[in-house]
Amino acid sequence: MGSGGHATERDNSGNEVIKRAPSSKPPFTLGDIKKAIPPHCFNRSLLRSSSYLFVDLFFSFFFYYVAAKFIVPLSTPLSYVAWPVYWVLQGSVQMGLWVIGHECGHQAFSDYTWLNDTIGYFLHTGMLAPYFSWKYSHRRHHSNTSSLENDESFVPKKKSALNSSARLLNTPPGRLFRLVVLCTIGWLLYICFNVSGRKYEKFANHFDPKSPIYSDRERFQIFLTDVGLVVASYGLYKVALAQGVIWLLMVYFAPLVIVYGFLVVITWLHHTHPSLPHYDSTEWNWLRGALSTIDRDYGAFNTILHHITDTHVAHHLFFTIPHYNAMEATKAIKPILKEYYQFDDTPIIKAMWREATECFFVEADKGDENTTKGVYWFNNKM
Repeated sequence: MGSGGHATERDNSGNEVIKRAPSSKPPFTLGDIKKAIPPHCFNRSLLRSSSYLFVDLFFSFFFYYVAAKFIVPLSTPLSYVAWPVYWVLQGSVQMGLWVIGHECGHQAFSDYTWLNDTIGYFLHTGMLAPYFSWKYSHRRHHSNTSSLENDESFVPKKKSALNSSARLLNTPPGRLFRLVVLCTIGWLLYICFNVSGRKYEKFANHFDPKSPIYSDRERFQIFLTDVGLVVASYGLYKVALAQGVIWLLMVYFAPLVIVYGFLVVITWLHHTHPSLPHYDSTEWNWLRGALSTIDRDYGAFNTILHHITDTHVAHHLFFTIPHYNAMEATKAIKPILKEYYQFDDTPIIKAMWREATECFFVEADKGDENTTKGVYWFNNKM
């Protein structure tokens, strides 16, 4: 892996041992980290960014064509094999498109804000995602990462805040239920009901321009987001009338389940690991929070998903670096971050079960006077 901190190690018996990430104030600054990165990594090439966009669009439309032309007429049992293959292929490519839309929201696609927002708006709206709404809530996540009070997504519960149903959810059937929900409707629960998000004094979601998530200057763009989603939904309604609801479900909506399953799992695993600290307001600062994330290895999907998976630490530190420079930037920052850089190559399915098991709530260590009270760690011991 090179320089950096491996979040999991093996003891002499071959058993997995979780090594906590450092939680103290880092001995380096953000400026120190930036100096280590070659300056060209910060350059946003419109031509190069567009090439990734066009390749993803080509494959997405190609898979749509194959599905409509060849898979729809297939008889069973061949269709039982062809449809899942199509869903995974199309969903993976569209997750790549979703990542490009995410880069547009971070202004990492090009030097032109209007172009970034235009491309991001149409990409995300085409996948029924609220572009501006998520752009702004996601920006707040980047501004408050790992803050127990102010982070915007995947905010863990403190042990003291658990309710009576917690014991059921902390059993193997409960963990399986949580993972199924996470992979299927987790995205909808978050954008519609702010599930796992920051707690606000009033109801918050990603569609209400008056939602407490947004400032007054952002509300018109939330309205534009809603308009785009209404237009897209009407278009899908017309497609359903022409082709049938089942056709639309199989060709369009099923791959979206893959996309949003990917999105939620990737985001959750970036911020959920037994090695990662969270902070309350007495200990949190931006750099410590940004470092409380972890890179993961998704194998071939690293490339298909434009390395959102294995360059997430660098992304949280410098979110305008385009994905095609993020690997080089990650390599450059490891010698500076040392143990503050966290990486885990545990197979993803195994990691999902382990994190669902071990990362049920957070609590501060109970110890001597030297224990840092404002630093919270994942645990599952009720």
